[in-house]
Amino acid sequence: MSRVTERMRQNNKKSTFVLQLTAMVDMFTILLVFLLKSYSTSAVNITPSEGLNLPFSTSQEAPIEALKLVVAQDGVFVGDQRVIDFKDGQVLNEDMSKDDPDFLTKLYAYLEKEATKTQEIAARNQAIQFTGRILMQADENLSYVTLKKVMYTASLAGYTDLKMATIGE
Repeated sequence: MSRVTERMRQNNKKSTFVLQLTAMVDMFTILLVFLLKSYSTSAVNITPSEGLNLPFSTSQEAPIEALKLVVAQDGVFVGDQRVIDFKDGQVLNEDMSKDDPDFLTKLYAYLEKEATKTQEIAARNQAIQFTGRILMQADENLSYVTLKKVMYTASLAGYTDLKMATIGE
C-alpha cells in the first residue's frame, strides 16, 4: 500500500463522528406536537363568491356544518342556486309579500323545500337531524334592512340558528 492510503486510513479512524439521536428525537417530537396543535381541519369549506366582500371580525369560532346562504349585491343564493335577484343591493317589490314587506316569498318557498327535504332524510336516517342552522355570507356593503328581510324569512322557514361568516384579521 502506498503511504497516502495508509495515512488516510489512520486519519479516518481518528475522526469518528457519533450522532446523538436522543436530542434529535426530542427536537422532532416537540416539532411534531407543535404542528399537530396548530393544525386544524374543518369539514366546512367557506369560499366567498367573486365580488362578495365579507365583513371583518375578531371572532375565533370554527365554522359549522349548515345550509349555506349567500346574500350578495346581486341577489340571494342558497347553496349554488340563485333564489332572488336584487337591484343595487335592494329587494325587488315582486319578491316581497303584499301583506308583510319583510317577508320574501321566493326565499321562503325555497328554504321550506330544503327544510322538508332534510326532515324527510332525518326520518329515515337517525344520523342526520334537522337543526335549523344557516351559515350566512353577506356582503358588508348591504343595508341592514335587506339583511333583516332575509333573516326574518329564514327564521319563519324554520332556520332559527343563524351564523354569519366573516373574515378574520
